Amino acid sequence: MDVYQAKSDLLVSQRHFGTTSGGEEVTCFEMRNKNNMTVSIINYGATITKVLVPDREGKIGDVVLGHDNIQDYEERSDYFGCIAGRFANRIGGGTFPINGKKIQVPKNDIGNGLHGGIKGFDKQVWEASIVEGADEVAILLKYLSKDGEEGYPGDLEVTVRYSLGHTNQLRIAYEASTSEPTVLNLTNHSYFNLKDGGESSILDHELTINAPWYTPISEGLIATGEILSVRETPFDFLGPTKIGARINDAHNQLKLGLGYDHNFVINKERDNLSCIATVYEPVTGRVLNTYSTEPGVQFYSGNFLDGGIIGKYDIAYGYRNGFCLETQHFPDSPNKAHFPSVILRPGEKFTSTTIYKFLVR
Repeated sequence: MDVYQAKSDLLVSQRHFGTTSGGEEVTCFEMRNKNNMTVSIINYGATITKVLVPDREGKIGDVVLGHDNIQDYEERSDYFGCIAGRFANRIGGGTFPINGKKIQVPKNDIGNGLHGGIKGFDKQVWEASIVEGADEVAILLKYLSKDGEEGYPGDLEVTVRYSLGHTNQLRIAYEASTSEPTVLNLTNHSYFNLKDGGESSILDHELTINAPWYTPISEGLIATGEILSVRETPFDFLGPTKIGARINDAHNQLKLGLGYDHNFVINKERDNLSCIATVYEPVTGRVLNTYSTEPGVQFYSGNFLDGGIIGKYDIAYGYRNGFCLETQHFPDSPNKAHFPSVILRPGEKFTSTTIYKFLVR
């Protein structure tokens, strides 16, 4: 392991993480600040593998789900911590139009496209390097998605920059450009459990989402195209509410989603970076504030976790033992003209920022 102290007084290290089944070497990068917040990232899937932060007593704990070896990320991961793309979330029927042409992408989720296809960005080995700033360090990851990969048009150049300073916030900055018109929707797919990293349920976590509206789903978890008010529904998280408070209500959308697996429409001006969600865990006092420039966030309550995946520290990730706040554009946007556009054209630059800031209360 190579370890050195950056100019910003952060510690940075890198080590061999493993070798993929295809023979590609995978590296783990680790950033640590003066508060002992530590973030580990591998260049397989540009994946966050660990986030260590203090609780109210100063005890350091891991708050994300994941694995400690490359084989499990290849074979047993449920998108833990990865970058999902080209198109995060679902595309109905795996088809969409661009310039009057019908594009077909893999139907890898009950007849629909999900998270970029069979071998999306989460299963690629990215080029990675360490970058120093005046008051932070960053891991810069680059990937060239070639024209036709998973059916998507255009050569797409993508960079993701994970940066850490001394304020206990992890910043994720995305950029992309394309050679042909294409669709793009990127997100980080980390599963969080602020109490114990996935050993217990997340239903007692208190969630606030600055979203007066949500996009309901039909069978197959595909957005219907409607944008509905959260008022007087189990989707009202405008004030702090336990995740489990209404998750078992007799509401058709909860039945279709098997819990929460829905896009929430954020109440903010487009492209502005603002706090879109806050999660508080009362036992440890840990708080997660999520900031984003994106118009939506997919809140997922770990409904498909069933104990069958064994992760770090030999933890069996049980039902609803992790939650996701996937900052992104709306699901099935290529087929919903009234949703914010996800079309990227030559000469344009896609940019997006998400920040996960950790505090204690």
